[in-house]
Amino acid sequence: MKRYFFTLVLAIAVFPLAAQTEQNLDSKVDKLLRENEELNHRIDILEKQIDDVLWFNRLGDVAFIDKVFIYGPPPAHIRNPEQTGAKNPLKFWTYVFIPRNIDPSKKYPLIVLPHGGVHADFTTYHTHIVREMIAQGYIVVAPEYRGSTGYGQSFWRQIDYGGLENEDVFASRNYMVENYDFVDGNRVGIVGWSHGGMIALHNIFDHPDSYACAFAGVPVSDMILRYGYAEDEYRKLYDADYHIGKTPREDINEYRRRSPAWQAHKLKTPLLIHTNTNDDDVYVIEVESLIKSLKAVGKKFEYEIFQDMPGGHSFDRIDTKAARQIRVKIYKFLAQYLNPPRPIKSVEDINRAAYLPIK
Repeated sequence: MKRYFFTLVLAIAVFPLAAQTEQNLDSKVDKLLRENEELNHRIDILEKQIDDVLWFNRLGDVAFIDKVFIYGPPPAHIRNPEQTGAKNPLKFWTYVFIPRNIDPSKKYPLIVLPHGGVHADFTTYHTHIVREMIAQGYIVVAPEYRGSTGYGQSFWRQIDYGGLENEDVFASRNYMVENYDFVDGNRVGIVGWSHGGMIALHNIFDHPDSYACAFAGVPVSDMILRYGYAEDEYRKLYDADYHIGKTPREDINEYRRRSPAWQAHKLKTPLLIHTNTNDDDVYVIEVESLIKSLKAVGKKFEYEIFQDMPGGHSFDRIDTKAARQIRVKIYKFLAQYLNPPRPIKSVEDINRAAYLPIK
């Protein structure tokens, strides 16, 4: 009997100690995770600074390159609205590329080029595409809208996917028209792939009179459908308390509002859509949802569904001959509405613009 009593007393004494040890361990793990997240953001900042230098190295021969600090709407989520400055506009950076051979007394078309990725940034991955645009006489603006990486954790958490990020991109368009006399406000196009394609769609739906045309490549089109086939880690990006904070089941209308496929009735702008059947990021079924929605409401637009093109999600952005041929199609579409001084009409034109060292 004494043995059992002693065991009971020992268990009672040890249990709180074990619980306290487990609690301390959980606290340390949480602290390490927070520190790791902060470290990742610091690495992103370093990568961004390095890549900014590469822009001048890889494009400085043909373009004047600048990075300007502008603003969009206030944050989507304001924890303390009564705090001084809480509702101030959100500031962000945007890249500006101007051909070195322009005549400042003339007017030139502008291309707005939002980057893709839920959390990503505009990098020298786009070098050849920007060179191709510059060669045609386009001025290019590429906004680092709220939620972009490379600017710290606070800015990263300002993400508003399918929401106010669209207005940041629109603000970059307006900045160029208002601040550069040689930008033709009547010849502005918007070009984007993936998440950038989604932003392009929202921009022409919400501001149809401000864009002459748009290209949406493999665009995120239906967030409800996408949430369904995505993995949990992807879903958490939307469920986060600093973001949408709810699942589609909890607020279906919010996800509908952020989905281009459910805004198809707004289309008034000439539009070209590309998708690829072997895309393992934005599934073709999602873009087909957009295409069917546009057809259902009787909208005129152009589209092409590519069959198992090598490159998957990036099939027309890589550097193969086939990808360049597809970009020629894109540039021909844009040229109909933007009338660039030196339009690209062939793969040979692309080669001279972006790939061959000898002009």
